[in-house]
Amino acid sequence: QVQLVESGGGLVQAGGSLRLSCAASASGSISGINAMGWYRQAPGNQRELVATITSGGSRNYADSVKGRFTISRDHINTVYLQMNSLKPEDTAVYYCLINRYGVIYWGQGTQVTVSS
Repeated sequence: QVQLVESGGGLVQAGGSLRLSCAASASGSISGINAMGWYRQAPGNQRELVATITSGGSRNYADSVKGRFTISRDHINTVYLQMNSLKPEDTAVYYCLINRYGVIYWGQGTQVTVSS
């Protein structure tokens, strides 16, 4: 019943920017979201945390993206990831997630490719 739809991925040159969006929906009105966030996974690598944000607005970032990425959300159903100063090392599939009533749900992923 819960679906997360991601958008905003693409191909950019190093130093460029992208903004990812993830909209959550459910049968009826979506509610009960405690936290939202983003993970990423590059080929051959483990899925790693990028950023999270709680319903209270507390944010957490991976050291590798601090100062470059910003996570934000509305208080309805959407989480965003503003990615600036992108590096080739940021190339990965980015997955959004929500914690709703204590249960984790994942998006399908969106590809971000940063060229040298």
